[in-house]
Order: sequence, then C-alpha cells, then structure tokens
Amino acid sequence: MQLRYNYRAYPDAAQCDALTRAFGCARVVWNDCLRDRREAHAAGLPYVKSADLSRLRITQAKGTEERAWLADVSAVVLQQSLRDLDTAYRNFFDSLSGKRRGRKVGPPRYKSKKDARQSIRLTTNAFRVQADGAVYVAKVGDLKVKWSRPLPAAPTSLTVTKDSCGRYFLSFVVDTEPDILPELEVDTGIDLGLTAFAVLSDGRRLDSPRFLRRAEKKLKRLGRELSRKVKGSKNRAKARIKVARQHDKVANRRRDFHHKASTQIIRDSQAVYVEDLAVSALGRTRLAKSVYDAGWSRFVGMLEYKAVKHGRTFAKVDRAFPSSQVCSACGYRDGAKPLHVREWMCGACGTVHDRDHNAARNVLFEGRRIVAAGRAETQNACGASVRRAHVPAQRNEAGSPRKGQPTQAGFPGL
Repeated sequence: MQLRYNYRAYPDAAQCDALTRAFGCARVVWNDCLRDRREAHAAGLPYVKSADLSRLRITQAKGTEERAWLADVSAVVLQQSLRDLDTAYRNFFDSLSGKRRGRKVGPPRYKSKKDARQSIRLTTNAFRVQADGAVYVAKVGDLKVKWSRPLPAAPTSLTVTKDSCGRYFLSFVVDTEPDILPELEVDTGIDLGLTAFAVLSDGRRLDSPRFLRRAEKKLKRLGRELSRKVKGSKNRAKARIKVARQHDKVANRRRDFHHKASTQIIRDSQAVYVEDLAVSALGRTRLAKSVYDAGWSRFVGMLEYKAVKHGRTFAKVDRAFPSSQVCSACGYRDGAKPLHVREWMCGACGTVHDRDHNAARNVLFEGRRIVAAGRAETQNACGASVRRAHVPAQRNEAGSPRKGQPTQAGFPGL
C-alpha cells in the first residue's frame, strides 16, 4: 500500500526563488495545455494527445523567446504537470461515464499564481535524500528538512508544497507493507454527532472539541484587522498571513484529534462500522459551521485507510438505515423522532435508550450483517435494498520505480 509522509522544509532565499520559478513554470505548462485542449474541443477537433502537448508546450516552447525561461527548471517538473492534467481529465471523463464512483468531478480549471497553495511533483530521478539529512531537488539545491519521523522505505515520489502561510512542505509517497495488528474479539459501531463527536457501541463517548468555535473570537478580530488594511499594501499581506496561520492552527488541532481518536479505535477493535453521513447535504443547512468544524469525512477517511493498514475490517452502513428508530434490545421500530429527543422508551419492551448509544449499537448490528452477508448493501427506512458506495483505499499518487539516483529510508545520517 502507498502512504504519504509530510515534513517541514526550510529553504533559504535563493532556494525560495528557485521554487517560485518552478511553481510558475509548472502552472504555465498546465494552463497552456489546458487552453489547447479547450480550444480544440470548442473547434470540434479531436482530443489533443499528451505527446503532442509535450512536444509543443515543453520541448519546442523552450526554444521560443516567450517561453525560454522554462529551461530554468527541471524538465521533470514540467512533465509531471502535464501528467497531472491528464489525470484530471481522466477523472472527469470517468465521472461522466460512471466508471468513477462518488461525487461528480468537474473539468480541470486554470491555475493562478494567487492560489493559496502552490506545488510541484517530482519522480525519483529529480530528487534524492542525502546522507546528511538534506533533500536534493533538481535545479533547486539541498533543502533543509525537519525529520519528525523516519521514512519506512525509499520514496517513489515527492511533492513540494507552499501553503497560504508561506511555509514549505515535502510530501513523500512510500510503498509499504501493511502493519497487521493482533486479532481481537471486539467489534465497534460508531454514531457520529455534534454534541458528542462520536458515541461508540460500548458506551464510550468522544466529546466534540469544537476547535473552530473556540478560535472564532480571535479569527473575527484578525478578520476585522485585515479588512482595515489597504489592498496591495505590505501591512495587508502581514495581516493576511496572520489570518491564514490562525486557520492553519485550527486545522492542525482538528487533524491531530482525528488521528489520535481513529488510531485508538482501530487498535481497540477488530472491526469498525460507521454510518455513511451526507456531509455535503448537511453543509447546506443552518448546522453547516458545526458540521464542517467536526470534520466527519476526514475522520471516516482515516478509519478507512488505517483499517487497511492494520488488517482490520471496516464497513459503512447506508445513511438511509433507520438507526435512531429501531430498538437495539428487541428490534422493534418505534418511528422517527425529532433531534431534541435524546432519550426514549421502546414501546414494545420498555427499554429506555440513549439516542446516540442506541444508534451506535444498531450500526454495529447492521455492520455485522453486511460483513456476514458478504455484500455491500443495507436496508433503508422503507425496507428497500440500497447499495453502499465503494470504499476506496487510502489516497495514492503515481510514483516512479526506485531506480536511477539512490534514495534511503529512515532518518538520514543515522
């Protein structure tokens, strides 16, 4: 399986200029190739092949006066930008034809130098992890890196990213073997919510940290300060960075909470079942800020790839399953209940249920049934079969085979 390891990089002034040129050249190649394909489509011409674009917009463009500066960066950066465009088009076409499941993917769009995130991607013949801990990037130099943890294997791909705060990160894609944990006899069903972030079928509750709500007062103050600055001034640029850093702190705290909670659940359970929530639909309601502050989608995604990594079972129960309407003790369906009802008594057996705990137990039972039946479908509130969405593996990135310039795993220099 492929995993991604991120590290903070600290380039000097000259290296920052070189990376800025690399970001700009990759962006220009993307926009030129995208423009050619859009114009060909508008004129009714066939789809322009990648080989023709590579020859016209990279090889021949370097010999022209208008694009001569493309030769100042590594050719791998330009080729990977074209490959990324091909991937974007492939995802768009597969989404239209139905080959790609999930939400519809739109066509590629032009990139801007004002985008909050700038990045380039390189294969193994354009970067190398040095013995002293530095990472050599072609036509940039040796980047100083803060190694927070060792690489488990030699990387196959590198993405250099500059975020909205002006910080630089190196993202390595590594092929690793699954780290199978000892088998357990415990299964867990999870009910996600807002008052409590997650309620587990064994009764444990994870309180919602509400990171955005806690930082909202400071964010409002920084936003007011930013709005008073003159556009285009240096003070406005400084104020914008302050706002971006505060938002980044909120995102980092939320990500850290998700990682710790998902890791603990995966380590304590042999199988994990969770309800497939319509987060995008809930994001259009009055609860939108609280929903996005919780970050359910990222948390469920972490559970998915960590289950694959550690040899656990993971399944989603369809969102139409009436987990809050069924008694987990006798199975009697007691009807829909408004959200303000947090406790209720079963009309058949008289059991008093906590709403969230009862839903988590029902998710556990339905998840077991799905896995035992060997099919990815469940029953909705009307009793009809609903096919679950395909569970993807951890996101990956096409890398290059480990040949050419050598790289190493672990902590460089140790």
